[in-house]
Amino acid sequence: MFTYLRQLWHSEDLRKRILITLGLLFVYRLTAHIAIPGADPFALRQFLESRGGGGLIGVFAALTGGSIDNFSIVLLGLSPYINASIILQLCTVIFPALEAINKEGVTGQQTINRYTRWVSVPLAFVQSYGFLILLKRGGADLIDLSFPNVLLPMLFVTAGSVILMWIGELITEKGIGNGISMIIFTGIVAGIPATVSSLFIAGEGKLGAFYLFAIISVAMLIAVVLFTDAHRLIPITYANQGAGRGVQGGIPIRINQAGMIPIIFAISLITLPAIVAQFLSTAPRFQKVTSFIALYMNPQNPSMMYVLLYFLLVLAFTYFYVSVTFRPEEVAENIQKRGGFVPGVRPGRQTAEVLAKTSSRLNLWGGIFLGVVAIIPLLFTMFSTLSNQDLLISGSGLIIVVGVVMELIRQINAQLLAHDYDKLV
Repeated sequence: MFTYLRQLWHSEDLRKRILITLGLLFVYRLTAHIAIPGADPFALRQFLESRGGGGLIGVFAALTGGSIDNFSIVLLGLSPYINASIILQLCTVIFPALEAINKEGVTGQQTINRYTRWVSVPLAFVQSYGFLILLKRGGADLIDLSFPNVLLPMLFVTAGSVILMWIGELITEKGIGNGISMIIFTGIVAGIPATVSSLFIAGEGKLGAFYLFAIISVAMLIAVVLFTDAHRLIPITYANQGAGRGVQGGIPIRINQAGMIPIIFAISLITLPAIVAQFLSTAPRFQKVTSFIALYMNPQNPSMMYVLLYFLLVLAFTYFYVSVTFRPEEVAENIQKRGGFVPGVRPGRQTAEVLAKTSSRLNLWGGIFLGVVAIIPLLFTMFSTLSNQDLLISGSGLIIVVGVVMELIRQINAQLLAHDYDKLV
């Protein structure tokens, strides 16, 4: 361990990148404690405590590392940017012009990233108003929502989201790891100490369940690590121009091809009824609808219907997202252009069918795994004394943390290898 750390420190470029990353993440944590001017963050904390975590607000707060608790200018986190990225990815499939740009390599990806940033700004502006209205309907009278007065808080929240995007891109460019993922990772991890301290200070009757969930979390962590790297290798033989049997290669198809995206999709859809119920709570004619949603579709107090629907949504979105991002026809065409073929399978259409069939089978297991990881914390809150806010980490948070850490380790090892190679040269 100490030898590894010494290698990191002696690599000048890597040391510089790590220090820049830590500095920018520190700036992010500072912004998470800058309250929106004119708001009363103490009133929000009292509101969250009085509601036992604040319902939907409390669930969202678990992924923002205290930004909502402080009514910070970055209370939306990176959700506008993430939503914009998902929208642009879907648009590249729907619109041929964007699909052509996406195929232009690095230049095309830079163009798509620029479009994503521009789309994020109006999304952040609209989401800021929706979130402030949600707080108001939930009973938190923190800010004046009349038309002229609400614009300034909306601009502050939008600017906070833009600042986070900028910090994330700086980390990606000058630091180590993917900046957006690092910010999400930091927000999740930052909330763990507060959860642990609150349980030990005022968690009488919950410590036994907390220790049990900690053990389950460790087991889930091991399973996620193993599952993240699990893949099926499709053997490929490339024709040799000279004498010989050809060059052997392969295409790895991961079991978890979609990463955390299906869970993000599922969370957005499964919480939508509760958000709508918040807006309709003052209308007497919708009383039966809001009562049904509060009883069966409440994310703070999930029912078996909620858990089952959540699992099915994760499984469905796994298939949907992979069908958008993985194109068997294009992969088969690229293999054929390079003079390769799957042994025993004809190039072209039959190769695409083999790839599609393999991907579909792996998606089934990958979707089931993601669904199980997503619902285990919910099941634990249903049959124990813990609430959502008492859990160390959610299923989606666990997948994010594991993915970020493993990618960070890969990048650091690659940088160390390049540093050792430079010394030899």
